[in-house]
Amino acid sequence: MQLESADILIVGAGPAGSVAAALLRRQGRQVLVIEREQFPRFSIGESLLPQSMQYLEEAGMLRAVVEAGFQYKNGAAFMKNGVYTDFDFRDKHSEGWGTTYQVQRADFDHLLAKEAEKQGAEIRFRHEVLDIELGRPGGRALVTVKHPDGGQYQVDAGFILDASGFGRILPRLLKLETPSNFPVRGAIFTHVQDGIGTDAGFDRNKIRVTVHPKHTNVWFWTIPFAGGRCSLGVVAETSYLEQYQGSPTERLQMIVAEEPSLAALLENATWDTPARQITGYSANVDKLWGEGYALLGNAGEFLDPVFSSGVTIAVRSASLAAAALKRQFAGETVDWQADYGVPLRRGVDTFRAFVESWYKGGFQTIIFHERQQPEIRRMISAILAGYAWDQSNPYVKETARRLAALEAACELG
Repeated sequence: MQLESADILIVGAGPAGSVAAALLRRQGRQVLVIEREQFPRFSIGESLLPQSMQYLEEAGMLRAVVEAGFQYKNGAAFMKNGVYTDFDFRDKHSEGWGTTYQVQRADFDHLLAKEAEKQGAEIRFRHEVLDIELGRPGGRALVTVKHPDGGQYQVDAGFILDASGFGRILPRLLKLETPSNFPVRGAIFTHVQDGIGTDAGFDRNKIRVTVHPKHTNVWFWTIPFAGGRCSLGVVAETSYLEQYQGSPTERLQMIVAEEPSLAALLENATWDTPARQITGYSANVDKLWGEGYALLGNAGEFLDPVFSSGVTIAVRSASLAAAALKRQFAGETVDWQADYGVPLRRGVDTFRAFVESWYKGGFQTIIFHERQQPEIRRMISAILAGYAWDQSNPYVKETARRLAALEAACELG
């Protein structure tokens, strides 16, 4: 079997893998990316957060993203029983980007992969990782890969970054997966030609999250794209979704019809793309790194789509891992738990507390409260914009306690 070598092998060419590849190439490292699919390929998770722009800039990809013509985004809007509220991410507690984009991920992910290639990363599409043997001499790994023609070869790698997303290659091979503490939820989603007129009062610069009128733990996303299209989906526990019969498109249409404001907004929509369904997407692992490897983005943990945190966590993890590897390849001793695991989980845990509060109803009580203090709104806006690692924000430093106290205050009036 043919044997090759690489400084760093990355599994997966999505945002985590491509950004990590570019960052490592900027350090002068030899990078090989193994990607099972052929890009462009469909992916969900189209609404970026402003914090992610920092990491695209670090990776030398920002200009390409800005010039691609994606839908501008400056905030998030929420609708519940006819009551509307929104957050402008430019008005936030944390320093940094306040705007970003809403992207069709097939185009966005392909763009990032091409930018990584321009910087010298080698990406092999339609190649599939079959096995990874860790702990070889010198801390290296032996990776067995299947070629598109069915043949196999091996790569001797100095380090592995698993950016395989929901494929979760290393968590499965190393049995790192642990149960998520979230109920099993699913999503039914599609892209439509939305037909939303300019007089509809719909802000295309913001994602809209709409709460089901009878079930506070069921919600819809409406993510506008450039060109009059949008991503549309519903998220609920699987027991709720299973009540509806028919194709995924028919089921999504039936559930949308239950929410009057969303049904009216989409009354002229053209449903031209068959809907899809995913179930049980929340995932966790007992550790994010080990000897010779680290898990990036969804390969390590995926919470929930409600606050669009997925891509931001992915590119943040790429930045942290690349920084640790720069020191490691320079001969320094790196404490991967202190330098990667702990700081990455700190922001993930902030998002987790917000997700938990959303589904319990507490965060909904907060954001729809009639009298909101401007400074607290700015603190919450910062986290919704992705700044979940900013320790100067009290709602990052003491997330659960602060949210519980604010909810109690809102309930008292």
